[in-house]
Amino acid sequence: MIPYVLKRLAGFVATLLAAAAVTFLLLDALPGDPARFILGINASPEAVQALRLQLGLEAPPLERFIRWIGGMLQGDFGLSYTQGAPVSALIAERLAVTFPLALAAMVISIAIGLPLGILAARRRGSLADTGLMMLAQLGVAVPNFWFGMLLVLLFSVTLRWLPPGGFVPWDENAWGAIRSLVLPSFALALPQAAILARVMRTALVDVQSADYIRTARAKGLTMGEAVWRHGVRNALLPVLTILGLQFAFLVAGTIIVENVFYLPGLGRLIFTAISERDLILVRGAIIVLVVGVTLTMLVVDLLYGLVDPRLRVRRASR
Repeated sequence: MIPYVLKRLAGFVATLLAAAAVTFLLLDALPGDPARFILGINASPEAVQALRLQLGLEAPPLERFIRWIGGMLQGDFGLSYTQGAPVSALIAERLAVTFPLALAAMVISIAIGLPLGILAARRRGSLADTGLMMLAQLGVAVPNFWFGMLLVLLFSVTLRWLPPGGFVPWDENAWGAIRSLVLPSFALALPQAAILARVMRTALVDVQSADYIRTARAKGLTMGEAVWRHGVRNALLPVLTILGLQFAFLVAGTIIVENVFYLPGLGRLIFTAISERDLILVRGAIIVLVVGVTLTMLVVDLLYGLVDPRLRVRRASR
């Protein structure tokens, strides 16, 4: 198990370095001068040159990249030159909104998608199976921001149960903060729950025709008992893959959903930083998202080894 974990950790570090290099190079290659953008078109060349020196834009790209990586390893993401505050502090403040939002959406999608997928597989070919898959197809087709607007119309405008947008800080009113995240979480989770339901159903349908399920049935187990004891674990492999990918989609979806619900999260911070061409802030925020997605994929990869020991032995022997 230890060689398997070490190999996965090495891949995790290599992926982060590659993602950091790509992020730095792409943002560095954008046309235009950030110093000129900050000072405006009427700024004198001397003022622009002075700001470029202050921001470290005159240094070679490799030197700036190494300095950026070294600073992040020490917790220094640089200083936002549009907001005049440390990037790490700005990101930490916004993560208090985005991380609970993405985590709640992931939990909701699992709680809805997996049971519906299992139910559809157990009722394969029935009216319930057809109805559930039609709902899942609808959930996949409808974008999350449209779900958000429908939820606002129902639960905020009509029923007046939940706030339509905005966010109450955690330190002021924790219950108010939770209520602010309910509708955005469901708006993010419903399309992902539909995908999970379809994947879980397909995986369980394939498992039900496997030889070990027939053997378990021959020993006296019902189909439900055989699938639950022996089939669900094998069906989880493709589901784990989807869960890892879903976190990336949830993070990307927060950029849209946070703007729909006026949440002061990391997605809105990135959107604002891009519009203001605050490259230091954009780089820091993006690399935090990359770390979150890559760390999730690492956890999923380790869960592979726990769910199926054959993968752990085969990969560790390579």
